[in-house]
Amino acid sequence: MGLAVELALRGRGATAPNPCVGAVLVSGDRVVASGWHTRYGKPHAERECLADARAKGVDPSGLTMFVTLEPCNHHGKTPPCTEALIEAGVARVVVGARDPNPVAAGGVETLREHGIEVETGVLEQRCRDLIADFLLWQNSHSPFNILKMAATLDGKIASSARRPEPVSCPESFARVHDLRSKVDAVVVGGNTFYADNPSLTCRKQGLPDDFEQPLGVIVTSRLPEDPARFTLLRERPERAIFMTTREAAVSPRADALRSRGTSVWPLPGNPGALALPCGFERLRYERGCHYTLCEGGGRFALALLNQGLADEVVHFAAPRILGDASAPSAYSGRGHIPMAEAVNLRLVDVELSGDDVMLTLRPR
Repeated sequence: MGLAVELALRGRGATAPNPCVGAVLVSGDRVVASGWHTRYGKPHAERECLADARAKGVDPSGLTMFVTLEPCNHHGKTPPCTEALIEAGVARVVVGARDPNPVAAGGVETLREHGIEVETGVLEQRCRDLIADFLLWQNSHSPFNILKMAATLDGKIASSARRPEPVSCPESFARVHDLRSKVDAVVVGGNTFYADNPSLTCRKQGLPDDFEQPLGVIVTSRLPEDPARFTLLRERPERAIFMTTREAAVSPRADALRSRGTSVWPLPGNPGALALPCGFERLRYERGCHYTLCEGGGRFALALLNQGLADEVVHFAAPRILGDASAPSAYSGRGHIPMAEAVNLRLVDVELSGDDVMLTLRPR
């Protein structure tokens, strides 16, 4: 099941709004075939696994399939996976998590009715984490937002000079661009936009020819006076969106941005305290965003956490100590808070990323 989880993650991003799913076919103690849901509208993981078995000359009858999510039991863009497993003569199916979608659920019962042995709940939490995005799309109006942060061991994201200097190692930089390749928008706060002049593009090697760069989204109450100064607004203004105050959205600066093809969206709230859920809902329904990668500074990061918009936190801890109390912190914006009111997260995964440690966390 652990291997099936790893395979499922290969489809993350491309399968939206479907969940990512992985499957392996086992003979005795040996994996003989594998597959994962590669893209929305393509065959599901179970059918990909059976196709892999056929390509390798493996007869699946009498064998065991491990699959991270309950096989679907309905006709959607593809036929039911239960049907394929029954026809293939698979003897046993081990399921990580039951399908929360009532339309597709019931696969376990159908398989059992056809004499297939079914076991459920294997590595269930890991398999449920795989479909956290799918659960969110089913139950909210928001994209699945990934908050990325890179900091020293003492929690600093830059020096006190606030120059755009790397904190983490090249391997972590590459991982961030891999994340950018899977999302529909990269979101930053105004301080990051003005200090770093970021392009907010994915610069991963080997991108397909039809790859579309993510939207560049800036959350700020202060709109730029001279848009031509900024790389994003020079190179792809029509792919940029500013989320700002209602007052700023009707200003001459907003008109100047719109004349370049850039969108300016008013949000409720005051400068420094914008109601972000409204903007993220527009990203999902007006721009088709299922995933965003949020890369702002400490205040923006904490605002996302406080407003319940950080669905996953990817935190790179670099083995460096700055020791400068005046340097900006990874998460900031609150004062005189007792430890009992800290934002609590659940650790999902820990990996080495070059010299850094990459922590993946979810809200409790």
